[in-house]
Amino acid sequence: MSISDRVIAIIAEQAVLEPSDVTPESTLEDLGIDSLGLVESIFAIEEEFDISIPFNANEPTASDFDISNVAAIIAGIEKLVSEKA
Repeated sequence: MSISDRVIAIIAEQAVLEPSDVTPESTLEDLGIDSLGLVESIFAIEEEFDISIPFNANEPTASDFDISNVAAIIAGIEKLVSEKA
């Protein structure tokens, strides 16, 4: 399973949706994921990939990690995973 598929599965689980309902263009707001859901998603993704996401839950916009949409989240995670390798 690709990084993309795994991230989408985690986000879909948080949003209580099917993975097929989550597109790269989807924003977390589109999916009904609130700030708590976002934090839970970040924790689940960190655990899944054994990475640390540079994310400030108190100031998501001040973070280096782009959460503007699903594609941006996937790109950020792929970068972190490649840096870890």
